[in-house]
Amino acid sequence: MMPLLALVVLLATLASACTSSGAVPRPFPGAVRPTTPPIPNGQAIVETALALRGTPYRWGGSDPSGFDCSGFVQYVFARHDVALPREVRDQFNVGTSIKRSELREGDLVFYSTVAKGPSHVGMMIGDGQFVHAPSERGVVRVERVDVPYWNRRFVGAKRLR
Repeated sequence: MMPLLALVVLLATLASACTSSGAVPRPFPGAVRPTTPPIPNGQAIVETALALRGTPYRWGGSDPSGFDCSGFVQYVFARHDVALPREVRDQFNVGTSIKRSELREGDLVFYSTVAKGPSHVGMMIGDGQFVHAPSERGVVRVERVDVPYWNRRFVGAKRLR
C-alpha cells in the first residue's frame, strides 16, 4: 500500500496539472458554448459615426458632448456592443492588420501626428474617405485618406471583424 503522504502528493500533482498548464478545458459533449456578439457590418458602424459629424473636439472626450479621436472610435463601436481600449496605441493593437489597398467601411486607420507611432485614429467610411475627431480646433468630420497630410502620416490599418 502506498503511504498516505505519497498519495496526497500524487493527487495534488494530478489536480494541479490542468491549471498550471494554461490549458482551457473542453466543454462536455452537447454543451452550449458561449458566443460573443458578431462585429456589426461596416455600414452600420459608418451610419453611427456619420450621425456624430459636427460634434466638437474635446481632449479626453468620449461622448457626444465632445470627442477626441480615440474616444470617438471607442464610442461608435460601443454603440454596436464592441469594446475597444480607450487609447490610440492600445486600439492599434486590436484587430487584424490590413493593407491600404484592402481598406473598407468600418476599418480603423492610424496616423502619426504628434508622436512617433500611432497617435491618431479614424474610421473608414468608403470611397477613400474616413471620419474622425481631428483636433482641438475641429469637429468630427470626413476627410480623404489620400490627401498629402494624411498620406505621409499613415502608420497602419486594422479590421475588427
